Amino acid sequence: MATTEPERPGFLLPLLLLAGFRTLIDDLHEELARQGHPDLRPLHGFVLQAVGPDGTTATDLGQRLGISKQAAGKTVDRLVALDYIERVDDPRDARRRLVRLTPRGLDGLRRSAAVFDQLRRRWVEALGPDRVTAMEDDLRAVTPADFFRLDVPGWFGG
Repeated sequence: MATTEPERPGFLLPLLLLAGFRTLIDDLHEELARQGHPDLRPLHGFVLQAVGPDGTTATDLGQRLGISKQAAGKTVDRLVALDYIERVDDPRDARRRLVRLTPRGLDGLRRSAAVFDQLRRRWVEALGPDRVTAMEDDLRAVTPADFFRLDVPGWFGG
């Protein structure tokens, strides 16, 4: 006699996905703190990615993150104070200022990538390589091709 699994409520899926995301991000920041980056916060990772290797303006940064120019400026001020980004003159347009990554910001991004690899290996140890790969493949199948978007801060903020 076959038993059927009870119906799972639809709201459970996004909560579980968010819990998985939150677990990875919390574990990341715990390890980054141990490695000399105790002031990095989840929002900062989006900002550092949005600044990118070539730098950007605060206005463009706000657009990439989906936040106001004022909110971007405040975040830039904080990351400048923490030495993760710096403000410099734009060599192509003297009227503009760019924000770009400092060596400390680049180090934070490099370490984040390495820690994410460690965390994935931890999930592989817990679930097995086939299940983790299948989960990644399944998520790719139901998400847009351009799934990596930096506007999460603005999206969460409304």
